[in-house]
Amino acid sequence: MSKHVEPDQVLLKMPSLRAVKSFVAAAKYQSFTRAAEALCVTQAAISRQVRELESHLGVELFNRKGRSVELTEAGSVFYDAAYLSFVNIAQSADRVQGKNQLKRTLTICASPAFSGLWLTPRLPDFFSQHPDININVISTDNVLSMEPNVRPDIFIIKNSVTLKGYQAIPLFYDRIYPVCSPQYLEQHGPIDSLEQMAEKHTLLNLSPYGRSQVAEHIDWEVWFNFHGINLESIAQHQHRFNANDYNMLIKMALSHQGITLGWHHLVTPLIEEGALLRPVADELILKSVKHYLSYKNELQSVPEFQLLKQWLLEQLTEEEHSGAEEQKG
Repeated sequence: MSKHVEPDQVLLKMPSLRAVKSFVAAAKYQSFTRAAEALCVTQAAISRQVRELESHLGVELFNRKGRSVELTEAGSVFYDAAYLSFVNIAQSADRVQGKNQLKRTLTICASPAFSGLWLTPRLPDFFSQHPDININVISTDNVLSMEPNVRPDIFIIKNSVTLKGYQAIPLFYDRIYPVCSPQYLEQHGPIDSLEQMAEKHTLLNLSPYGRSQVAEHIDWEVWFNFHGINLESIAQHQHRFNANDYNMLIKMALSHQGITLGWHHLVTPLIEEGALLRPVADELILKSVKHYLSYKNELQSVPEFQLLKQWLLEQLTEEEHSGAEEQKG
């Protein structure tokens, strides 16, 4: 005997989607005639559908003025919700249909800093080599707390936790050093020691607020401690700016507002083009702290993924080689 299913109140209360579609078009164009043209139906059909919707809701959605129509207060409220819902449905339909298209889309999830500073300058090279592969980037610091049903193909993640259904490849370790613009250094003079930098210069500091990724946090206080300096004891009155947005700190450094900590893999392009420089040679190297490329198990046999993985690893190998040469120099 089949189990009785309780009536779904949400679905029962839903008005006709055809009627809602006609209403949205009429509201968008403020005309039943133009809505009919947009949907390739008759003006009478639009009018009938809108009347059906108003009857279902028990409210007037339009003030009718000759050939033009104007949303009532209730109509405006309903339009906002209905239009956003149709946009979401249309986008979801595109994603579903896209699975059968010739172009393959791969989704990468990474932090805003990695997305903006590492991926952005390099992606044009990938697109030029592989124009038949689309890339979708999800930029978030909450890589371990994704929304339900969101499963990116690839994570660039800063911990070794193996995500269910994924496997991981170690990429690079952290190498962290101060950076500023050439103009800032010209305006504020050369830096003779770390103590002088701490005491005399504006430090742009990365705060941990709102950062949920499972990893150690490196800020100026931690960085100086690794070099045997108690920052608070020598820079109690020195100006310091704090933000949890690393991209913001880099932009401030680029606009000559102070010195920030640079993660080598993020600031290398800016140093190579001369936008930033290293005011001191001191650095912090954490070879035990790795970043990982974590990817879905089922992608192993997907040619497009193999091309993207190979490209990512080539970019990182070149960067690591460049860093090794710089250290020798």
